[in-house]
Amino acid sequence: MASAPKKQSPRLLRQQKIIDHVVAQGFASAAELSELTGVSLMTVHRDLDDLVTRGLLRKYHGGVSAQPSTVFESSSDFRLHTHTAEKDALARDALQFITPGMSVMLDDSTTALALARLLPDVGPLTVVSNYRQVQETLRDVPDIRLIGLGGEYSRTHDSYLGLPCQEMINAFSVDIVFLSTSAMNARLTFHQEQEIVLVKRAMLASATTKVLLMDASKVARSALHQFAPVSAFDHVLLAGDLDAALVEEMREQTDVRLATLE
Repeated sequence: MASAPKKQSPRLLRQQKIIDHVVAQGFASAAELSELTGVSLMTVHRDLDDLVTRGLLRKYHGGVSAQPSTVFESSSDFRLHTHTAEKDALARDALQFITPGMSVMLDDSTTALALARLLPDVGPLTVVSNYRQVQETLRDVPDIRLIGLGGEYSRTHDSYLGLPCQEMINAFSVDIVFLSTSAMNARLTFHQEQEIVLVKRAMLASATTKVLLMDASKVARSALHQFAPVSAFDHVLLAGDLDAALVEEMREQTDVRLATLE
């Protein structure tokens, strides 16, 4: 006889409720979360300290946030629920670069995940990725040979990072890579975390064709670490409300295309 599923502790259930609320709202005060969960402020602060340590939320005076900053990248859970229409538009337009039989590398961006969801309709492909969500999406697709990149698992990003991941990437030479990052201006791309930058740079070097996918919320922004010049990409796909002059300046660096929202 199968045993009954193990119930989550009240603390874990409460912390999940906190995460869901902050992800939905972007930020919340400790007092708001105390009222939401029905526990004391002291208990809420202990929960928040734990969630911040795990990289799921970012603490600031009076509360917590799931929003990105120049030095803090949002968790995968938060990014999965933001700018979804733009990401879907980018994914649809990215398909123009993929033909059956290609080898495709995808990073751990939620934009690349939107593209991964469309790949089962393309035909035979080899897909390489360090993003667990991509691996889960494609693992049962018969026409896709899936290669999962390993390394140190990051709960914040739900992906595999670090030196083992970089070394695995260096062993590949793929037809095309699709990348996104947290910020860019007309000439440079950026990310808040050095470890992520190193993995993305390795991916960039591993591919014959390099495609950057960016929604408008990431444009005309910067972050702590420089990733790569815009000119390092063969194609840049953009979606959302963008400054025309900035787009034209990007076009001086490389091929820039605007995705159409449905």
